[in-house]
Amino acid sequence: MAGNRRQGSTGDHRSSFKHGKSKYSRSSESREREKENGNSWGIAYKLFLVAVAIGIAVSHRNHIATMFEKDRHFSHLSTLERELAFRTEMGLYYSYFKTLIHAPTFMDGLNEIMYDNVTEYPQTINVLKRFNLYPEVVLSIGYRIFEDVNARLNRPTKMCWQVNRGEGKTPVQSCEGLGEPSYFYVESAFALNGMMMGIFFLFGTYLSDSMFGGVLTVACYFFNHGEATRVQWTPPLRESFAYPFLVFQMLLVTFTLRSKSPNSTHSVAIALASVCFMLPWQFAQFALLTQAMSVMGTYVLQYIDDKKLKVILTGQSMGLAISYLLLFGNEMLLTSFYASCLISMWIILFLRPILDKLHFKIIIMAVQSILLAIGTVCSKMVVGKLLNIADDAHIGEIFRSKFSDFKNFHTMLYTCAKEFDFIEEITIWKLTWTLLLPCSLIVFLTVVFFILRSEYSQWKSPVVANGSAVHASNTAESHGRNRPDAELVYHLFQQVAFATMAIMIMRLKLFWTPHLCLLTSLLASRKYFGWCGRNEAHFAVLAVVLAGMAYTGIQNLQQQWGIMGEFSNYPMEDLVDWINENTPKNAVFAGPMPTMATIKLCTQRPIVNHPHYEDAGLRERTKVVYSIFSRKPGDVVVKGLKELEVDYVIYENSWCVRRTKEGCSMPEIWDTEDIENRGKTPYCEIVRDHPEPYFKRVFMNNVYQVLKLV
Repeated sequence: MAGNRRQGSTGDHRSSFKHGKSKYSRSSESREREKENGNSWGIAYKLFLVAVAIGIAVSHRNHIATMFEKDRHFSHLSTLERELAFRTEMGLYYSYFKTLIHAPTFMDGLNEIMYDNVTEYPQTINVLKRFNLYPEVVLSIGYRIFEDVNARLNRPTKMCWQVNRGEGKTPVQSCEGLGEPSYFYVESAFALNGMMMGIFFLFGTYLSDSMFGGVLTVACYFFNHGEATRVQWTPPLRESFAYPFLVFQMLLVTFTLRSKSPNSTHSVAIALASVCFMLPWQFAQFALLTQAMSVMGTYVLQYIDDKKLKVILTGQSMGLAISYLLLFGNEMLLTSFYASCLISMWIILFLRPILDKLHFKIIIMAVQSILLAIGTVCSKMVVGKLLNIADDAHIGEIFRSKFSDFKNFHTMLYTCAKEFDFIEEITIWKLTWTLLLPCSLIVFLTVVFFILRSEYSQWKSPVVANGSAVHASNTAESHGRNRPDAELVYHLFQQVAFATMAIMIMRLKLFWTPHLCLLTSLLASRKYFGWCGRNEAHFAVLAVVLAGMAYTGIQNLQQQWGIMGEFSNYPMEDLVDWINENTPKNAVFAGPMPTMATIKLCTQRPIVNHPHYEDAGLRERTKVVYSIFSRKPGDVVVKGLKELEVDYVIYENSWCVRRTKEGCSMPEIWDTEDIENRGKTPYCEIVRDHPEPYFKRVFMNNVYQVLKLV
């Protein structure tokens, strides 16, 4: 019986073993099926998100292209009128695209802009280095390929017709289609910014872990479109080509901060996106400075470890180095606060083992913050002195003038323009009426509350070290740990930086407003707003919020859609026609910066000054030209113009009399420095009526005069 029992027992055991194996096999197969189903659903969901992003990109492209067309009736303008529509810096940038596509070969055009003696006559400068013209280079290549392929296929690329303008003006030929250079140019800017909106949708979805977060981001952007971008009015500006790459770069940084184990691939991706952002825009270094400091703030608070900081820092440093090389050694990049900040961050990383010996977390944070601030400023000063570069000195002077009574000619030219003044009160109200500011403030405070609560919980929970309980917040043991929500800590810092920039310089609200839209996506995050109730209740709250935003937001959109304009500038057109017909090709012109860009674009005559005011030498040239609006004697004004080898001066009386605010007429701006001539009659009032004996009036209409030096 024992044997029987043993046999039975053995039999039972084998039976049980086989049964267990069968169960295990079915469970494994079940899990595999579930995994496959999950992967299939995950892939399908991602493809759906991409499809939605593409649809949003197309919608945004159509939105801005429609507004641009309605504002100018661009499709019915002649080639000259379209060029006249690109005022100030826009005309300057477009002129180089025109040079590149009209040259016999691309290399001839490239050589022409790299050895340019028309823009700052008689100097020869590399405008590709100075003006960040890579968008024009890339677009000119694309345009040449587009035209060549269609020519080989014998396909027309544009349609032309005659437009009767009335008012005694001769009819003009107007062409529409990508074969028209101006169309190809602006459509490229619109397509890029449409793509940016698709990235914003994916960004908001990723940040909030909810597709509704992406929808909120896009809706907020559309509802506050006038405060978030100006690409619909000014497509050739540098920000139109650069800012979309900043959005993509911030998404990559966010992805890296959230990754458990980032590697060199992340660094390379960040570097490439940074290069695409820096090459088109000289101001990119300041935006990236705020990003570097925000990432460093996240590191100082010990939300990321050395490895993550090194990955991001390596990407940023590689991007800066590559941009420096591709911009032919642009000194402003080396002497920028951004480069100095990166140097300081590397030093802090190198000193970490030493700083850890301080033991106390709060002391380590304080020392790292002090090292970052002092290191950045000192590095900037040392590099600037060694290279003897003062091109960005005006940036410091502008900020200095905002918080003291300091002012000079150059700072007044900036601060008298409302774009460089403090943010307007109406802007705050507009962002409030669409609920963008209140919602982003709620998100900001909620995230801060959760982070502080987490910090407090960690502080209350002791960690065992050497057999004794020590608070984690008082030790450096957690220094190398990666903690959750690092990407949100970064975005909070970034938001504060963008808000500060926007408050001090109104133009920089174009960074702040889109980031407000991005943070608003977190309203859809279950992690931070799960207290709203179950999914259904949370969704209902979001629907109510979106409806509240739409109340004013749709009114804003309708106001933009209702814009109906038609561009015309007959006085400038007459001026350009006269110059083309009555002056030699090598005649040298001087005048107000915006007008000079148009003269360069439409007549190809040499000019001595232009609107790109970021070079120290150019600022001094412009100051000499603008002496005609000062109270200086005529012989002093003419002496400076002759030293610049000027043949003709374009005089606009509005520059002599207009006053944007108290103390901001051109003669008053000159009074800040030209103390000895205060109280005298401005020379622009004298030369307006009596140009002799130093000038001879050779052209005049109701806006412009052309004065020839005699």
